[in-house]
Amino acid sequence: MVKKELFIGILVGLLANFIGLYLAAIILGGSGDFFSVLKSAQLEGFLTKLITLGAILNLIAFFIFIKKKQDYRARGVLLVTVFIAVFTMVLKFI
Repeated sequence: MVKKELFIGILVGLLANFIGLYLAAIILGGSGDFFSVLKSAQLEGFLTKLITLGAILNLIAFFIFIKKKQDYRARGVLLVTVFIAVFTMVLKFI
């Protein structure tokens, strides 16, 4: 039961992060499709900023799970957020 709840939280965190990244890329990227915006963001050096903006939706999912007292799902969202933060730091500095 605990592993299932944690897995659901991880899936929700990944989905929220992807949706947030998509929205940030479309809103801030201007014209073009999603992948061309990501490619130009990588070339111009602001891909990591788009990824971190995409992680903002994880806050909403996290607080919804906390409010509903679904702590293990919130823990899964938090794990994804930490993973995205580490991934972004590695991408930025390497």
